[in-house]
Amino acid sequence: MNSIALILIGFVLLVVGGEFLVRSSVGLSFKLNLSKLIIGMTVVSFATSAPELLVSLKAALEGSPDLALGNVIGSNIANIALVLGVTAVIAPLTVDKDFYKMNWPAMMLLSFMLFFFLMNDGLLSRVEGVILFSFLVIFIVIMIAKARKNKTVEVEDVDETLQKVGYPKIFLWLAIGATALYFGSDWLVQGAKEIAQKNGISEGVIGATVIAIGTSVPELAASVIAALKGEKALSLGNLIGSNIFNIGSVLGLTSIITPIRVSNTINEFGKSSETVLYSNMYWMLAVAAVLIPLIFIPKKYEIGRVKGLLLLVSYAYFIYTSFL
Repeated sequence: MNSIALILIGFVLLVVGGEFLVRSSVGLSFKLNLSKLIIGMTVVSFATSAPELLVSLKAALEGSPDLALGNVIGSNIANIALVLGVTAVIAPLTVDKDFYKMNWPAMMLLSFMLFFFLMNDGLLSRVEGVILFSFLVIFIVIMIAKARKNKTVEVEDVDETLQKVGYPKIFLWLAIGATALYFGSDWLVQGAKEIAQKNGISEGVIGATVIAIGTSVPELAASVIAALKGEKALSLGNLIGSNIFNIGSVLGLTSIITPIRVSNTINEFGKSSETVLYSNMYWMLAVAAVLIPLIFIPKKYEIGRVKGLLLLVSYAYFIYTSFL
Protein backbone atom coordinates (compact mmCIF):
# COMPACT_ATOMS: atom_id res chain seq x y z
CA MET A 1 0.00 0.00 0.00
CA ASN A 2 1.53 3.37 -0.95
CA SER A 3 1.91 6.25 1.46
CA ILE A 4 -0.95 8.38 0.06
CA ALA A 5 -3.37 5.43 0.36
CA LEU A 6 -2.20 4.85 3.95
CA ILE A 7 -2.87 8.50 4.81
CA LEU A 8 -6.33 8.54 3.19
CA ILE A 9 -7.42 5.28 4.83
CA GLY A 10 -5.92 6.49 8.10
CA PHE A 11 -8.00 9.67 7.94
CA VAL A 12 -11.20 7.73 7.21
CA LEU A 13 -10.57 5.35 10.13
CA LEU A 14 -9.84 8.28 12.47
CA VAL A 15 -13.12 9.98 11.52
CA VAL A 16 -15.09 6.75 11.94
CA GLY A 17 -13.27 5.82 15.14
CA GLY A 18 -13.74 9.29 16.60
CA GLU A 19 -17.48 9.24 15.87
CA PHE A 20 -17.98 5.81 17.50
CA LEU A 21 -15.85 6.84 20.49
CA VAL A 22 -17.94 9.99 21.03
CA ARG A 23 -21.19 8.00 20.78
CA SER A 24 -20.04 5.27 23.19
CA SER A 25 -18.58 7.79 25.65
CA VAL A 26 -21.75 9.91 25.72
CA GLY A 27 -23.95 6.81 26.03
CA LEU A 28 -21.87 5.52 28.94
CA SER A 29 -21.91 8.95 30.59
CA PHE A 30 -25.71 8.99 30.54
CA LYS A 31 -25.67 5.55 32.19
CA LEU A 32 -23.49 7.06 34.95
CA ASN A 33 -26.10 9.83 35.39
CA LEU A 34 -23.75 12.66 34.40
CA SER A 35 -25.47 15.91 33.45
CA LYS A 36 -25.61 17.17 29.85
CA LEU A 37 -23.40 20.10 30.92
CA ILE A 38 -20.65 17.84 32.27
CA ILE A 39 -20.90 15.49 29.27
CA GLY A 40 -20.70 18.38 26.79
CA MET A 41 -17.79 20.14 28.45
CA THR A 42 -15.67 17.10 29.33
CA VAL A 43 -16.66 13.77 27.76
CA VAL A 44 -17.43 15.08 24.25
CA SER A 45 -14.42 17.41 24.26
CA PHE A 46 -11.99 14.66 25.30
CA ALA A 47 -13.52 12.14 22.89
CA THR A 48 -13.28 14.53 19.92
CA SER A 49 -9.60 15.10 20.75
CA ALA A 50 -8.91 11.34 20.68
CA PRO A 51 -7.83 11.15 16.99
CA GLU A 52 -5.22 13.90 17.45
CA LEU A 53 -4.10 12.30 20.73
CA LEU A 54 -3.62 8.88 19.11
CA VAL A 55 -1.72 10.37 16.14
CA SER A 56 0.59 12.45 18.35
CA LEU A 57 1.18 9.61 20.81
CA LYS A 58 1.91 7.11 18.02
CA ALA A 59 4.32 9.56 16.36
CA ALA A 60 6.12 10.35 19.63
CA LEU A 61 6.47 6.67 20.58
CA GLU A 62 7.84 5.84 17.11
CA GLY A 63 10.55 8.49 17.30
CA SER A 64 8.81 11.19 15.24
CA PRO A 65 8.42 14.08 17.72
CA ASP A 66 8.21 16.68 14.92
CA LEU A 67 5.13 14.91 13.55
CA ALA A 68 3.54 14.86 17.01
CA LEU A 69 4.17 18.56 17.62
CA GLY A 70 3.42 19.59 14.03
CA ASN A 71 0.05 17.82 14.20
CA VAL A 72 -1.13 19.91 17.16
CA ILE A 73 0.44 23.23 16.14
CA GLY A 74 -0.84 22.85 12.57
CA SER A 75 -4.32 21.89 13.80
CA ASN A 76 -4.49 25.02 15.94
CA ILE A 77 -3.51 27.17 12.95
CA ALA A 78 -6.02 25.37 10.68
CA ASN A 79 -8.88 25.66 13.20
CA ILE A 80 -8.67 29.45 13.11
CA ALA A 81 -7.27 30.38 9.70
CA LEU A 82 -8.92 27.59 7.64
CA VAL A 83 -12.10 26.42 9.43
CA LEU A 84 -13.07 29.84 10.82
CA GLY A 85 -11.98 31.56 7.59
CA VAL A 86 -14.05 29.35 5.27
CA THR A 87 -17.11 29.44 7.54
CA ALA A 88 -17.00 33.26 7.91
CA VAL A 89 -16.78 33.68 4.12
CA ILE A 90 -19.97 31.64 3.74
CA ALA A 91 -21.87 33.11 6.71
CA PRO A 92 -20.66 35.94 9.04
CA LEU A 93 -20.21 34.88 12.68
CA THR A 94 -21.36 36.75 15.76
CA VAL A 95 -18.85 36.65 18.63
CA ASP A 96 -19.94 36.30 22.25
CA LYS A 97 -18.31 38.65 24.78
CA ASP A 98 -17.27 35.66 26.89
CA PHE A 99 -14.89 34.74 24.08
CA TYR A 100 -12.32 37.44 24.82
CA LYS A 101 -12.91 37.35 28.58
CA MET A 102 -12.22 33.64 29.09
CA ASN A 103 -11.61 31.40 26.05
CA TRP A 104 -9.15 33.59 24.15
CA PRO A 105 -6.93 34.47 27.17
CA ALA A 106 -6.82 30.77 28.17
CA MET A 107 -5.79 29.75 24.63
CA MET A 108 -3.08 32.45 24.46
CA LEU A 109 -1.71 31.58 27.90
CA LEU A 110 -1.53 27.87 27.08
CA SER A 111 0.05 28.63 23.69
CA PHE A 112 2.74 30.81 25.30
CA MET A 113 3.39 28.11 27.92
CA LEU A 114 3.99 25.56 25.14
CA PHE A 115 6.21 28.03 23.29
CA PHE A 116 8.28 28.74 26.43
CA PHE A 117 8.65 25.04 27.33
CA LEU A 118 9.95 24.14 23.85
CA MET A 119 12.12 27.24 23.38
CA ASN A 120 13.71 26.73 26.78
CA ASP A 121 15.37 23.35 26.13
CA GLY A 122 13.68 21.80 23.07
CA LEU A 123 11.92 19.29 25.32
CA LEU A 124 8.36 18.82 26.50
CA SER A 125 9.00 16.88 29.70
CA ARG A 126 6.62 14.87 31.87
CA VAL A 127 6.49 17.69 34.44
CA GLU A 128 5.65 20.21 31.71
CA GLY A 129 3.02 17.80 30.38
CA VAL A 130 1.46 17.65 33.86
CA ILE A 131 1.45 21.48 33.97
CA LEU A 132 -0.28 21.73 30.57
CA PHE A 133 -2.86 19.06 31.47
CA SER A 134 -3.48 20.60 34.92
CA PHE A 135 -4.12 23.97 33.27
CA LEU A 136 -6.72 22.29 31.06
CA VAL A 137 -8.45 20.69 34.06
CA ILE A 138 -8.56 24.06 35.89
CA PHE A 139 -9.97 25.70 32.74
CA ILE A 140 -12.71 23.03 32.48
CA VAL A 141 -13.66 23.39 36.17
CA ILE A 142 -13.94 27.19 35.81
CA MET A 143 -15.98 26.86 32.61
CA ILE A 144 -18.37 24.35 34.21
CA ALA A 145 -18.87 26.65 37.21
CA LYS A 146 -19.45 29.58 34.83
CA ALA A 147 -21.89 27.58 32.69
CA ARG A 148 -23.94 26.59 35.74
CA LYS A 149 -24.38 30.27 36.65
CA ASN A 150 -24.76 31.55 33.10
CA LYS A 151 -26.98 29.45 30.82
CA THR A 152 -25.72 31.32 27.70
CA VAL A 153 -22.24 29.77 27.91
CA GLU A 154 -21.52 27.62 24.84
CA VAL A 155 -21.20 23.87 25.37
CA GLU A 156 -20.72 21.03 22.91
CA ASP A 157 -23.96 19.59 21.55
CA VAL A 158 -24.99 16.33 23.21
CA ASP A 159 -27.24 13.84 21.41
CA GLU A 160 -29.98 13.10 23.96
CA THR A 161 -31.16 10.02 22.03
CA LEU A 162 -28.03 8.26 23.32
CA GLN A 163 -29.66 8.10 26.77
CA LYS A 164 -31.71 5.13 25.54
CA VAL A 165 -28.78 3.09 24.16
CA GLY A 166 -28.07 -0.20 25.97
CA TYR A 167 -24.74 -1.45 27.29
CA PRO A 168 -24.15 -4.05 24.51
CA LYS A 169 -24.35 -1.37 21.81
CA ILE A 170 -22.22 1.07 23.88
CA PHE A 171 -19.40 -1.48 24.27
CA LEU A 172 -19.67 -2.52 20.61
CA TRP A 173 -19.27 1.15 19.57
CA LEU A 174 -16.36 1.49 21.99
CA ALA A 175 -14.62 -1.55 20.48
CA ILE A 176 -15.18 -0.30 16.91
CA GLY A 177 -13.98 3.20 17.85
CA ALA A 178 -10.86 1.98 19.63
CA THR A 179 -9.93 -0.40 16.80
CA ALA A 180 -10.48 2.22 14.08
CA LEU A 181 -8.49 4.84 16.02
CA TYR A 182 -5.61 2.42 16.60
CA PHE A 183 -5.21 1.40 12.96
CA GLY A 184 -6.10 4.86 11.66
CA SER A 185 -3.36 6.54 13.71
CA ASP A 186 -0.88 3.78 12.84
CA TRP A 187 -1.40 4.02 9.08
CA LEU A 188 -1.61 7.81 9.08
CA VAL A 189 1.72 8.19 10.90
CA GLN A 190 3.31 5.50 8.71
CA GLY A 191 2.11 7.19 5.51
CA ALA A 192 3.18 10.65 6.68
CA LYS A 193 6.68 9.43 7.59
CA GLU A 194 7.07 7.73 4.20
CA ILE A 195 6.03 10.90 2.31
CA ALA A 196 8.48 12.99 4.37
CA GLN A 197 11.35 10.56 3.75
CA LYS A 198 10.70 10.13 0.02
CA ASN A 199 10.38 13.85 -0.70
CA GLY A 200 12.95 15.26 1.70
CA ILE A 201 10.25 17.21 3.54
CA SER A 202 10.40 17.79 7.28
CA GLU A 203 8.03 15.62 9.32
CA GLY A 204 7.09 18.83 11.13
CA VAL A 205 5.89 20.33 7.84
CA ILE A 206 3.85 17.21 6.97
CA GLY A 207 2.33 17.22 10.46
CA ALA A 208 1.46 20.94 10.36
CA THR A 209 -0.06 20.82 6.88
CA VAL A 210 -1.28 17.45 5.51
CA ILE A 211 -2.10 15.85 8.88
CA ALA A 212 -3.48 19.04 10.42
CA ILE A 213 -5.77 19.74 7.45
CA GLY A 214 -6.96 16.12 7.46
CA THR A 215 -7.91 16.21 11.15
CA SER A 216 -9.72 19.54 10.60
CA VAL A 217 -11.78 18.31 7.62
CA PRO A 218 -14.71 16.80 9.65
CA GLU A 219 -15.23 20.04 11.58
CA LEU A 220 -14.78 22.10 8.41
CA ALA A 221 -17.29 19.98 6.47
CA ALA A 222 -19.90 20.15 9.26
CA SER A 223 -19.50 23.93 9.56
CA VAL A 224 -19.73 24.51 5.80
CA ILE A 225 -22.86 22.33 5.44
CA ALA A 226 -24.54 24.11 8.37
CA ALA A 227 -23.61 27.55 6.98
CA LEU A 228 -24.95 26.69 3.52
CA LYS A 229 -28.23 25.54 5.07
CA GLY A 230 -28.48 28.80 7.00
CA GLU A 231 -28.13 27.02 10.34
CA LYS A 232 -25.74 27.91 13.17
CA ALA A 233 -22.45 27.09 11.49
CA LEU A 234 -19.86 27.32 14.19
CA SER A 235 -19.29 28.35 17.79
CA LEU A 236 -16.09 30.37 18.08
CA GLY A 237 -15.94 29.38 21.75
CA ASN A 238 -15.98 25.67 20.86
CA LEU A 239 -13.35 26.23 18.15
CA ILE A 240 -11.02 27.94 20.63
CA GLY A 241 -11.85 25.22 23.14
CA SER A 242 -10.60 22.69 20.60
CA ASN A 243 -7.26 24.52 20.43
CA ILE A 244 -7.03 24.53 24.22
CA PHE A 245 -7.71 20.78 24.30
CA ASN A 246 -5.11 20.16 21.58
CA ILE A 247 -2.35 21.63 23.74
CA GLY A 248 -3.56 20.68 27.20
CA SER A 249 -4.92 17.23 26.44
CA VAL A 250 -3.11 15.97 23.32
CA LEU A 251 0.40 17.32 24.00
CA GLY A 252 -0.06 17.29 27.78
CA LEU A 253 -1.01 13.60 27.95
CA THR A 254 1.43 12.56 25.20
CA SER A 255 4.41 14.16 26.98
CA ILE A 256 3.33 12.61 30.30
CA ILE A 257 3.45 9.16 28.66
CA THR A 258 6.63 9.86 26.69
CA PRO A 259 8.59 13.16 26.81
CA ILE A 260 8.75 14.89 23.42
CA ARG A 261 12.16 16.17 22.37
CA VAL A 262 12.44 18.40 19.31
CA SER A 263 14.71 16.71 16.78
CA ASN A 264 17.40 18.68 14.99
CA THR A 265 17.58 16.97 11.60
CA ILE A 266 18.47 18.96 8.49
CA ASN A 267 16.37 18.60 5.34
CA GLU A 268 17.68 18.78 1.78
CA PHE A 269 17.01 22.53 1.70
CA GLY A 270 19.36 23.12 4.61
CA LYS A 271 16.62 23.89 7.14
CA SER A 272 16.64 22.23 10.54
CA SER A 273 13.42 20.69 11.88
CA GLU A 274 13.90 22.94 14.92
CA THR A 275 13.68 26.05 12.69
CA VAL A 276 10.55 24.71 10.97
CA LEU A 277 8.87 23.96 14.32
CA TYR A 278 9.58 27.38 15.84
CA SER A 279 8.42 29.09 12.63
CA ASN A 280 5.11 27.17 12.89
CA MET A 281 4.78 28.16 16.54
CA TYR A 282 5.15 31.85 15.64
CA TRP A 283 2.35 31.30 13.11
CA MET A 284 0.17 29.65 15.76
CA LEU A 285 0.65 32.57 18.16
CA ALA A 286 0.11 35.19 15.44
CA VAL A 287 -3.09 33.61 14.08
CA ALA A 288 -4.49 33.36 17.63
CA ALA A 289 -3.49 36.93 18.54
CA VAL A 290 -5.01 38.48 15.40
CA LEU A 291 -8.49 37.34 16.47
CA ILE A 292 -8.83 40.26 18.89
CA PRO A 293 -8.33 43.08 16.34
CA LEU A 294 -10.49 41.12 13.88
CA ILE A 295 -13.33 41.04 16.40
CA PHE A 296 -13.20 44.74 17.23
CA ILE A 297 -12.22 46.32 13.89
CA PRO A 298 -14.18 47.64 12.08
CA LYS A 299 -17.46 46.03 13.18
CA LYS A 300 -17.49 44.84 16.77
CA TYR A 301 -18.31 41.25 17.75
CA GLU A 302 -18.57 39.98 14.20
CA ILE A 303 -16.27 38.07 11.87
CA GLY A 304 -17.63 38.76 8.40
CA ARG A 305 -16.70 37.70 4.88
CA VAL A 306 -13.79 40.14 4.44
CA LYS A 307 -12.21 39.05 7.74
CA GLY A 308 -12.79 35.40 6.82
CA LEU A 309 -11.08 35.99 3.48
CA LEU A 310 -8.08 37.57 5.24
CA LEU A 311 -7.79 34.47 7.43
CA LEU A 312 -7.97 32.19 4.37
CA VAL A 313 -5.31 34.19 2.50
CA SER A 314 -3.02 34.01 5.53
CA TYR A 315 -3.54 30.22 5.71
CA ALA A 316 -2.75 29.83 2.00
CA TYR A 317 0.45 31.82 2.58
CA PHE A 318 1.32 29.60 5.56
CA ILE A 319 0.95 26.45 3.41
CA TYR A 320 2.96 28.06 0.58
CA THR A 321 5.87 29.06 2.86
CA SER A 322 5.81 25.66 4.60
CA PHE A 323 6.59 23.83 1.36
CA LEU A 324 8.68 26.59 -0.25
